[in-house]
Amino acid sequence: MFKLGNRKSYWQVSETLVDLRRTQKYGKPVTLPAQPQEVIFDLEHTAVIVIDMQNDFCTPGGWLDSIGADTSPLLNPVSRLNRLLPELRKEGVPVIWVNWGNREDRMNVPPSVLHVYNLDGRGNGIGDALPGNGSKVLEKGSWGAAIVDGLDAAPDDIYVDKYRMSGFWDTPLDSILRNLNIQTVLFAGVNLDQCVMHTLQDAACLGYDGILLEDCSATNSPAFCLEATLYNIKQCYGFVADSTWLVEELNGAVAHKEGNTPEELAPLEG
Repeated sequence: MFKLGNRKSYWQVSETLVDLRRTQKYGKPVTLPAQPQEVIFDLEHTAVIVIDMQNDFCTPGGWLDSIGADTSPLLNPVSRLNRLLPELRKEGVPVIWVNWGNREDRMNVPPSVLHVYNLDGRGNGIGDALPGNGSKVLEKGSWGAAIVDGLDAAPDDIYVDKYRMSGFWDTPLDSILRNLNIQTVLFAGVNLDQCVMHTLQDAACLGYDGILLEDCSATNSPAFCLEATLYNIKQCYGFVADSTWLVEELNGAVAHKEGNTPEELAPLEG
């Protein structure tokens, strides 16, 4: 019979029969130290979402840099994501990039969103050309909307354009996650207290289990914003963990097969 769908959710069809049963696969549990509690989740039903690692936010010459913001902290997740994402792909975990990619005419972007990027109407806001390189701010296909150089984005990853702080509003993200039979979502990216937080919060409200990978996320907001965000995630919306533990757990699974123990694994650097 022919499998119709994706590897995590499909029908089996033939000329005379359609089997609607979706096989539930389990058996890839991971235990992860986290706050407020240690968590166990199944990699078979897990995805990672990386949010807004884009030139306009993270790279010199982008939009944030053009308005005088310090973008250097926003590149901190790059090396950690480059260490983590290949290990997740090996386990079949979908990697989903959720990035601003606005329409050229901005017809689906309300004034409340435009105002965030152009407070008095005289600056360079969404869709306007940057003074240095002419890139249209966060416009789909522009240099500013592209993922930063050096970040491990693969052609087979899933890419979703967003138009709000949350990646769920006016996008197919929820449909994609449900079609992949996802239960647990790992979150990373920038800004932690803004788009990452809003997307994680909406995920929790939609019934997903959310785990923030703190070391794979960043913000250039004041320290009190970060403190409040981590507090609220742990208090109301999910869990906070470190990707180093996850990478060690995934490598540990390989090491066990080779007869090694987790204690024999060299610590990760960077």
